[in-house]
Amino acid sequence: MLTITSGGDLRTLLRDADLGKLHLALDEGEGTSAFALLDTFDAQVAAAGLLLVLTDAGLHLLGGTEALVQERAEPDFIAQMPAGPVTKRLSGIVSPLRTLMTVAEGTLSRHGLRVLDDNEKTHLRGTLWVLDAGKAGAVSVSALTPLRGYDKTLGKVKAALSAAAGNGKVGTMLEASAALRGEDPALIGKTRIVMSADEKAFKAANDIIRAQLVAARRQEDGIGADLDSEFLHEYRVALRRVRSVISLFKGVYDEKQTADLKARFGAIMARTGRLRDLDVYLIERDRYLALVPEGFRPGIGKLFDMFAAQRDLEHAKLTAYLDSKAYEKEMARLEKLFDKTKALSKGPEANRHALDYAKALIWKRYRKVCKIARGIDEATPDEQVHELRIECKKLRYLMEFFAPLFGDAEVRKLIKALKKLQDNLGNFNDYSVQQAALQEQADALAGSSEPDTVEIATGIGGLVTVLHNKQLEERARVTASFAAFDSEETQAQFRTLFKPEGEAKK
Repeated sequence: MLTITSGGDLRTLLRDADLGKLHLALDEGEGTSAFALLDTFDAQVAAAGLLLVLTDAGLHLLGGTEALVQERAEPDFIAQMPAGPVTKRLSGIVSPLRTLMTVAEGTLSRHGLRVLDDNEKTHLRGTLWVLDAGKAGAVSVSALTPLRGYDKTLGKVKAALSAAAGNGKVGTMLEASAALRGEDPALIGKTRIVMSADEKAFKAANDIIRAQLVAARRQEDGIGADLDSEFLHEYRVALRRVRSVISLFKGVYDEKQTADLKARFGAIMARTGRLRDLDVYLIERDRYLALVPEGFRPGIGKLFDMFAAQRDLEHAKLTAYLDSKAYEKEMARLEKLFDKTKALSKGPEANRHALDYAKALIWKRYRKVCKIARGIDEATPDEQVHELRIECKKLRYLMEFFAPLFGDAEVRKLIKALKKLQDNLGNFNDYSVQQAALQEQADALAGSSEPDTVEIATGIGGLVTVLHNKQLEERARVTASFAAFDSEETQAQFRTLFKPEGEAKK
């Protein structure tokens, strides 16, 4: 099967396509109908080379080896949608934490399509889909299958249609999706920073923060609508990155400016913490229930019912805050501050070249990670393991911030190696935090006269015991995880990319 995407209406382009002795035959079609393009907020379907189209006739998945269709179903989490070939295919693509949503709408026309030779013998057969989202854009997708013996015709037709499309062509389903959504394909659910080696550290910091503010604000509608928990997660990640720039880019802003920015962004983040904690618990509900013996499960179930009720209250509080004039005023001020930048007070490192500054920051943080990790053994206190997790997170943020200066591919490879260690340390931290939070919940229940108190407390006790054992297992893996990260190849790559010139070998 050959899938070709093209900006605009391919029917008009077909007339200009030079197919030599071949020609295209297009049927009249069935008229136009409404369609909705479904995807996650961050385009997980399109990124996999697919378009998910909802019509009155059903749910259609274009791309891949064959077009799939099943009965019409409204967008939801994949696990909540009816079973069928489309949802089965998407179950391995779309995160269970992400819901499908309508990302574009418009009119659709479908036509049968054939490629014939001078003898009117059919070489290729398929369907042409024309998706028109109005002002956002239009995209044509043709799915052609060769008849036996005519595989070479595919290449000829693809080249001819590409030439006819010219500058209007789009080459991937992600680009097709972006055209229909009216967005830049590189920015769907992401941020992109352009950075040069000789620009100043002050400008680099401001550009990163500005981009993260945009990313955070793009999540607000999804948080309010409560579409899925990832909107709040991505909002927090964006603001956490802002705070990391302020903290890690030492000397770029003066001390007073740094303290002011930390306080302002910290105040916003503080509003989101409890809701995110409850989201994490509820996401883990089934896993937690499976971890404990059956006798503890009724109490755990009731505990999670309490969490669900608390979550509704916390979501209402956060939504009210995000809708408030005070929040809008503060975010507008922060956006203006990093758009204009003249009101920001520079520190002693503000005018340093970004490349030199990045190398110094990343190399120093990398060496600190290695020093801490190499000192960890069975007798090392848990606090040192927690410190390693924090330093690894700081190192990863710095590498991601400055990736444009060093080559995205090279940095991604090192981040991938670091992520395996981070996953281990993250699990260790999660088990620790969850135990503390559950114990706090148990303490809050102490003395309560509610009839379910004893059952819930018993369930908490069982779950805390299991989580403690899980934490010990992760603790035992730390040394091995770091050894895998600390390979000679990885060390050499860090030295090549980030070691400042003239620094002595250590």
